[in-house]
Amino acid sequence: MTKDRAPSPLTAAPMEGVDESTWLDVIQKMDEVYTRLIDDEVELEKKNAELEQSQQFIVSVLTSMSDVLVVCDERGLIEQANAALCELVGRSEELLRGSSLSDLLADAASVQAAREAMGRNAVPRSGQGIELNLLDRQGQAVSVDASCTPRVGSNGKRVGTVWVGRPTAELKRAYHEMRAAHEALKRTQQQLLHSEKMASLGQLVAGVAHELNNPISFVLGNVHALRKYCDRLQMYMAALHAQASEEELQALRQRLRIEHLMGDLPSLIEGTLEGAQRTADIVHGLKRFSAMDPDERKPVNLVEVIERAIHWVQKGRATSVQVRWDPVQTCSVMGSAGQLQQVMMNLLQNAFDALAREPEPMVRVEMECGGGERSTVRITVRDNGPGIPAEHLLRIFDPFFTTKPVGKGTGLGLSISYGIVEQHGGHLSARNADGGGAEFLLELPAA
Repeated sequence: MTKDRAPSPLTAAPMEGVDESTWLDVIQKMDEVYTRLIDDEVELEKKNAELEQSQQFIVSVLTSMSDVLVVCDERGLIEQANAALCELVGRSEELLRGSSLSDLLADAASVQAAREAMGRNAVPRSGQGIELNLLDRQGQAVSVDASCTPRVGSNGKRVGTVWVGRPTAELKRAYHEMRAAHEALKRTQQQLLHSEKMASLGQLVAGVAHELNNPISFVLGNVHALRKYCDRLQMYMAALHAQASEEELQALRQRLRIEHLMGDLPSLIEGTLEGAQRTADIVHGLKRFSAMDPDERKPVNLVEVIERAIHWVQKGRATSVQVRWDPVQTCSVMGSAGQLQQVMMNLLQNAFDALAREPEPMVRVEMECGGGERSTVRITVRDNGPGIPAEHLLRIFDPFFTTKPVGKGTGLGLSISYGIVEQHGGHLSARNADGGGAEFLLELPAA
């Protein structure tokens, strides 16, 4: 006879009113919740990875910044600092956190300026520039050009300040070096300009010597004559002081030709003064051309400048070149007479050099002097030579560009002339004339 088996404790007794389909629905819901938990965990891991990457990116940016960066709270206590600041002040970020920004400043003026900037409510989002002095690792003051930017919380209120600064010692040193280099460049340009003028003067030495020879020879001859006359007068005066008789004095006057001497003295003196004045004028013209002209501008009569340039360039040539020039009465511009004469001499010298192999060399100089306000003076220098090759037209004003043989040209004449004309508010251009030959056009604003 069998006995009834007692129900196992692991076997759930069926619940009254719950069938099998209800249990299936419960299991399905549990599976959905579990799946959602897995998905949320995967998404959380993804977000954590992205957050870690963002944090590493921010840290790398802060570390690589050459400018110093400090983040302070509303009380001015340091919350974060980058590696550049730690390197500058010689402290780690852990030591800087919680300390006051004032502890990093070198003087009371910087502390006061920083406090005012952090306490100011109306600070633009773009920041406010302030110059502060920080204490470096050696305890020396370092000038920093800092920008103070407010840090705003989620409620729109200011919760702190972000300081970004750049030490200006390097910038100041670089500025001084750049300024020194600029001054050296200006001196070099002046030396090049002066050297080119001296080179032009060197080409005119022969003409200048010939030009000076005539008045100096005239003065020298007159001085020799005056010396002889002086000796005769001394002899006659000695006879007078010796109380010679009237007959002796009369004979001496006839022998020494005292009457002729006295009549010739005024013309000798006048001729000597004229020759000396002519020599002084020549030397004065050379000094005015060779001197380093000041930057001041004065009215300059271009007619006189052109005539002097033609005169000196022709005097420096072994062979004569015909120059056609019909001057007007006057035509003035504001500028430097010496510099403008250098430009004209350079243009004429180049034209003469281009005509070295021409059987009938000729240079034509023309001037158009406009009237009224904002008028322009146009000067044209044209030769009947072979002209300028097309490949050289674009480089004709480049520094050190020359088609002359070595030792015959520096390649600076036209370049310096171009710069001088620009400084005078004008323009210098070159082209080949329609009838042949090269043509240079100089345009300057009339005075």
